[in-house]
Parts: sequence; C-alpha cells; structure tokens
Amino acid sequence: MPEGLSSSEVGKAIAEHRETTKEEAHPAAEGDAEKGREWVLPVLEAVLLAVVAVLAAWSGFASAKWGTESSLTLAKASAARTEANRVSLTGLETMNFDSTTFNAWFTAYLLDDPAGMAVAEHRFRPSFDVAFKAWYATHPFTNPDAPKGPTYMPQYVVPGKATSAALDAKATAYYEEGAVDGDNSDNYVRTTVYLATVLFLVGISGHFRQRGARMGLIVVGVGILTFAVILLITAPKPTL
Repeated sequence: MPEGLSSSEVGKAIAEHRETTKEEAHPAAEGDAEKGREWVLPVLEAVLLAVVAVLAAWSGFASAKWGTESSLTLAKASAARTEANRVSLTGLETMNFDSTTFNAWFTAYLLDDPAGMAVAEHRFRPSFDVAFKAWYATHPFTNPDAPKGPTYMPQYVVPGKATSAALDAKATAYYEEGAVDGDNSDNYVRTTVYLATVLFLVGISGHFRQRGARMGLIVVGVGILTFAVILLITAPKPTL
C-alpha cells in the first residue's frame, strides 16, 4: 500500500506547471493589465503545489511511522500470546504430574502399603501437598460430602494459571493497540489520496486557457486541501 506521494510525482507536477506558465505572456512585456491579472492563477497554483508537497511528505511520514508502530506492537502481542501458551502448557504438565503422584499414593493406599504412600507423598509438590493435606482432613474415605480429590480443594492453585491469564490480557491489549495504530496509518494514507487529488486538479488546471475553468479547478482543489488539512490536524500524531 502506498504511504504517500513520492517526491518524483510532486516534482513532475511542479515541472509541468512551470512549463505551462512559461507559455503565458509576461505582463511586463505585454504591458496589458488583463495579462497581469492572469498571473494570479499561476502563482496560486504554485502555492497550492508547494503546500501539497509539504503536507504529502508529512502524511507519508506519519503513515509509515504508524505502520511501523503497528507492526512492532502486533509483534509484541504475538510474543505475549506465545508466552501465555507456553506457561499454560507448563501448567498442564505440572497438573499431570500432580495427578500421577496422587494416583501412586491412592494405589498404595488401596494396597495398604504405608511405605509406598510415604514415597508418593514425598514426591508431592509443596503447593499440592497443602491441598492434599486439606483434602485428607475432610475424611474423604468415610465422608460422602468430601471433595473428589486434592485438585478440587480451594487450596489447590492451578500452576501458571494467573501468569497465563496476565500474559493473555497483555497480548490482547497489545493487539488492540496495534489495530488502532494500523487504523491511524490507513487514515493518513486516505488523507494522502485527497492530497493527490489536489495535485491532479492543480496539475491539469494549467492546461486550460479559460480563466473560469482554471479558477473552478483551483477552488475545488482548495476545498479538498482544506478538508485534508483538517484531517491532518485532528489525526493522532506519531511519536517522533
């Protein structure tokens, strides 16, 4: 997607305008007041071209800057999401380890193997051991209302759950910021299209000999340029 008017496009329009004005008679040479008034339009056209050149350069720079910001922020969002998935997978692996050690303890309990139960309990992670002791204190083998297992206890914290959720939230925030930056870039490109329209209108106005036609094109160009300037003023400014 183009990010602004190229310097060659603006330079070509200015060169064509200069060549067109050279063909017009110089007011001092003709000594004619009417001819003198004709030079108002070329000067106005030259001013418009100069303004468009400056604004187009700024709009192109701002669009490129916002586009870069969008790409970097979206990359951060992707990295944060990947890290969240990694932490989540690590948590799932830890939960599987907790289940495996508990199953070993439960099997030893059913076999009435105190030594096996002690070995299994020794393998419990510290945080799981807290949940296990709280669950065992509910007399699960005689209490029908006891929780189904240690992982159902409020003391049991899913490993990495809070970290993964925080990273997911961070990734979402980055993504939303990157989307806004991308919209800002698109808006500057849209403004550049308006400036290109002004460049086209002013560029072809010099090819008309009728004063009314040239004036009409200039008026339309000024109107579009004014709208583009308002958009540039109200648009978010990129960080320099």
